[in-house]
Amino acid sequence: MLLTADYHTHTPYSHGKGTVLENAIRAKEIGLEQIGITDHGFSHVIFGVRRRQVEKLLSECREAEEKTGIRVILGMENNIRGRSGNVDLTERDFEQFDLFLCGMHLVIYYSSVYDAFQLGAANYLRTQLKMKPTKRLLRDTTNAYINAVKNHPIDVLTHLNYLCFADAVEVAKCCRDYGTYLEISGKKTHLTDEELYQVAQTGVRFVVNSDAHSVDRIGDIALAKAQIDRVGIPYTQIDNIDGRLPVFRLQEYKKRNL
Repeated sequence: MLLTADYHTHTPYSHGKGTVLENAIRAKEIGLEQIGITDHGFSHVIFGVRRRQVEKLLSECREAEEKTGIRVILGMENNIRGRSGNVDLTERDFEQFDLFLCGMHLVIYYSSVYDAFQLGAANYLRTQLKMKPTKRLLRDTTNAYINAVKNHPIDVLTHLNYLCFADAVEVAKCCRDYGTYLEISGKKTHLTDEELYQVAQTGVRFVVNSDAHSVDRIGDIALAKAQIDRVGIPYTQIDNIDGRLPVFRLQEYKKRNL
């Protein structure tokens, strides 16, 4: 398995250590064709990139692309902000962004007080206390993922079910039907082997990413590869390895609508 592109990396605009240029240089050194710069979304309380910074961030991506000769794609790791599937990016932001990642994070500005307590706090407490989710929590979290995928041109769902509880198979079916990729993370195991096997059986497409927060971890997918090989996921079901590049929803949406 040879990585073609790493679509999930962070910089100091959120809580990464490497600059855009440093990340891109490292990507070129290890033979990648593309790299995504995907700092945390606007609603992240502590680590979110701010709208006033986007123009400078975009300029740094263009400069890094010119200097390295590889594709440097400005994206964002959006936060799912509630049961309705609200996220950070709106259509007015799409002109500046070409990569739409989205995941569940906890320390964010939620869409409502209910979502903050019944989605954010409830997921956090039950994962930390190793308690099973209530039926309501499982339903609400699953609906949050599904509504986000249905209502927005999300390219990749990141680390599904990390620090939260959703029906991974139902989320995967929705991703399959809408053309959203599921990430298999090189940073942390977010689905058990059994869950990942069941998800793969839906026919959903995958990308494998590093979720790098430092330059030395760009392209590091060893943890993901080990799980992929244990579970027996065909490499042909993963679209950013062995010379392949994904077809992303946001870019197709922009071609049709912008």
